[in-house]
Amino acid sequence: MAPVFVLTIFIAVLCSVQGRSTGKASLERSEEDMEIDSTRTNSIEEEDFSASTLIEKANRNLGKRLDEPLVMFGDIAVNTGFMNADPCTAHTCKWPKSSNGNVYVPYVISNQYSAPRERSVIEGGLQTFAASTCVRFFPRTNQRDFVDIQSLSGCYSYVGRQKNGQVVSLNRNGCVHLSVVQHELLHALGFNHEHSRIDRDSHVQILTQNILPGMESNFDKVDTINLGTPYDYNSVMQYSRFAFSKNNQPTILPIPDNNAVIGQATQMSPMDILRINRLYKCVQVD
Repeated sequence: MAPVFVLTIFIAVLCSVQGRSTGKASLERSEEDMEIDSTRTNSIEEEDFSASTLIEKANRNLGKRLDEPLVMFGDIAVNTGFMNADPCTAHTCKWPKSSNGNVYVPYVISNQYSAPRERSVIEGGLQTFAASTCVRFFPRTNQRDFVDIQSLSGCYSYVGRQKNGQVVSLNRNGCVHLSVVQHELLHALGFNHEHSRIDRDSHVQILTQNILPGMESNFDKVDTINLGTPYDYNSVMQYSRFAFSKNNQPTILPIPDNNAVIGQATQMSPMDILRINRLYKCVQVD
């Protein structure tokens, strides 16, 4: 057999083997990219992940402490005895509006946050609301009702204004990110998840066969007031395509375009901001 012919066959086989190896490595990398390494803490790289991904990771072990509230819908705390009723439906969960048109929400940040970066991220997240809405978070003095920010088991909040100090949990190991701070504070202001909207079935399909057992309630619909705004895939309140998946297959599928980007927000969207302004009747409504 001619030496040139033999050399040609050898090169072809070598390229084929390398191609299969590269393809396998690429596939494994794709699978790895679907998860965040559970050993990582609040690193700079984590800021690139969406709020829903960070919250899901931080809340993996939520619910094991008896001294913490019942948490449903992924990160919404509820008062036992009122699990089936959204407090906002009784028009009692909005924070009051002052005579100057602003909505002032007192807050306390726990001394658990000892690192300067942690307090800076939380306070920065609080102040983002003042930049584009009439909501003003300010340090509590002696106000009865206030947001009590603590590092408890995970990331969660009650929906709307509650009585006295209401906990917003931002665990130091996973929840101290701008998007998560905004997400939980939007709950405290009265907003539910985007994929829980009463009209969500016209915009997303929930693939129940892919949901982790016991996590089905995270996908329940809520009788929401949508404030005349369209469904927003880019909302910081929209969970990701693979939220609570048991098999790395989608649990939330956008429709009719299954390939639409969904649940990747790293900060409030323009629609999130518009809804705050409409709910609280801010001057800059539109």
